[in-house]
Amino acid sequence: MEKKKKVLVAMSGGVDSSTSAILLKKQGNQVIGATLLLSSGTKAVEQAVKVCSKLKIPHYIFDFRKIFKEKVINYFIQEYQKGGTPNPCVKCNQYIKFGVLLKEGRKMGMDYLATGHYARIKKDKDKYYLYKAKDKTKDQSYFLYRLKQDQLKDTLFPLGDLMKEEVRKLAKKFSLPIIEGSESQEICFIDKEYKKFFKENVKQIKKGPILDKQGNVLGQHQGIVFYTIGQRRGIKIAGTKPFYVININAKKNAIIAGEEKDLYKKELIAKDLNWIIIKKLDKLLKVKAKIRYLHQGAEAVICPFNKNRVRVKFKRSQRAITPGQSIVFYQKDKVIGGGIIN
Repeated sequence: MEKKKKVLVAMSGGVDSSTSAILLKKQGNQVIGATLLLSSGTKAVEQAVKVCSKLKIPHYIFDFRKIFKEKVINYFIQEYQKGGTPNPCVKCNQYIKFGVLLKEGRKMGMDYLATGHYARIKKDKDKYYLYKAKDKTKDQSYFLYRLKQDQLKDTLFPLGDLMKEEVRKLAKKFSLPIIEGSESQEICFIDKEYKKFFKENVKQIKKGPILDKQGNVLGQHQGIVFYTIGQRRGIKIAGTKPFYVININAKKNAIIAGEEKDLYKKELIAKDLNWIIIKKLDKLLKVKAKIRYLHQGAEAVICPFNKNRVRVKFKRSQRAITPGQSIVFYQKDKVIGGGIIN
């Protein structure tokens, strides 16, 4: 008889994590719910408590606000100050959910950590591989590319082989006390406008010049933290054609503006790499590369560049390649690895 697995389920009170918990319990596992305090809100805790009560499983609260601020919020702010556009969900998964929470679960004697992510993990011999979810419209493997073998080994994604509509039907079938439309937000710590968030969290925001490609002054920006590559709104420059942010020079505190055609590039350098399939890149590798979460992915070749950096050459030019964003490499549905766009 197969031994029951002890599973700690990260629960936000939303449909995905709640359905993950019920599926694992129905399979006969010993399930415990865990909700993370990451910012000031307690709505997720209240909702998760209701779900765990309904499922008759224990519920624990982990106060990770301090480490979340250090590893995720501060990183987010610092990258914007450098002219980048970071993805905080990637860092949260790396350091918080599959970092400190997974470690806490192991201390509790749990065999696995489960989440409501739409992705799949498969084992082949002694190696663990990360794949896209069955539901490609909900796939979240992009946010998980920084996971390492010891994290993948102890992780379960119960929704990986389900379509979102199936998950909704299951939640309804088991009458889970979920608020309709309660889904994970992309950036959980910003409940106001970005502009207001930066005004409250950055001590000194300096205005500076908006320049054209030749270095001529076109106007004035309100602070580089308010801009990202590809942005058109907020660039108040008179002209016959619309202007877009095509570069951000943090050292000069300058925004570089140009036409839409200037946003297209065929290559980039990626740094701070994490490989799932290989130990390191020592030869050319054909992949499909996603330069942001909602990007469809484009054919590319990865080339070794220097220590923990690679050059990515696309078959066709890509619009608004943005420093600070993650680039994730795929071969069909399999995640090869990824890094941060330099």
